[in-house]
Amino acid sequence: QVQLTESGGGSVEAGGSLRLACVATGPGIGHVCMGWFRQAPGAEREPVANFERDGSTTYADSVKGRFTISQDNAENTLYLQMERLKPEDTAIYYCAARIRLWNRCATSYNYWGQGTQVTVSS
Repeated sequence: QVQLTESGGGSVEAGGSLRLACVATGPGIGHVCMGWFRQAPGAEREPVANFERDGSTTYADSVKGRFTISQDNAENTLYLQMERLKPEDTAIYYCAARIRLWNRCATSYNYWGQGTQVTVSS
């Protein structure tokens, strides 16, 4: 079991920055791969950035070069640094975790946070 709690959302003008944080707790936190998703109004939830089994990262094309995912294993905290924000980045951002297998991360995410709102005004 893993519990995820996001923080750091808010309102910012276009071109601004925000850093989201996600604290993971529970007995399963040592056995998961973490990532960030977002859901804009009227749209489906989409992946933003995630960690792979080998520690590499992947990003959605729309955020490459602007967003950076990182984690502090000692603090069990996942971060998403967002720079040069655009109005189209407005969404609810979710932290998520999936099971870490011996050779890869599972395909599906099993654990989700409650989400944090990010609003970017033009």
